[in-house]
Amino acid sequence: YEALANLRYILRRFTDFSASAAQREGLPTQQHQALLAIKGHRGETPMTVGVLSERLVVARHTASELVERLVGGGYVTRETDAHDKRRQTLALTAKAEDVLTRLSAIHRAEIRHMAPRLIELLGDLQTKGPVSKP
Repeated sequence: YEALANLRYILRRFTDFSASAAQREGLPTQQHQALLAIKGHRGETPMTVGVLSERLVVARHTASELVERLVGGGYVTRETDAHDKRRQTLALTAKAEDVLTRLSAIHRAEIRHMAPRLIELLGDLQTKGPVSKP
């Protein structure tokens, strides 16, 4: 239980760090996550609102509203898919690329800082086995 509690604590600290960093860049957390999902997408299908909703684990209409805000903020463009005219593909703008470059650098630094403790906790969880019932 201690290792599980500590793991959740470390993950929450990272989530809080990430939200604060995004806010300093003028991005709500969910917008930062969306930009990162778009940038990191390497699937066989192009990035669309449907793919984004799946990657963010949100409803399609939530992803659609998020994309509207990102387009309005100058972070994302939409284009009609050349292979399927019914869907639109999403792409990052130079503004989004600049923000992601800055945010990713500080996130990598924070992860490097947290890594030893996180690795230790994961090792504890792996070696101590399942939690038994009292």
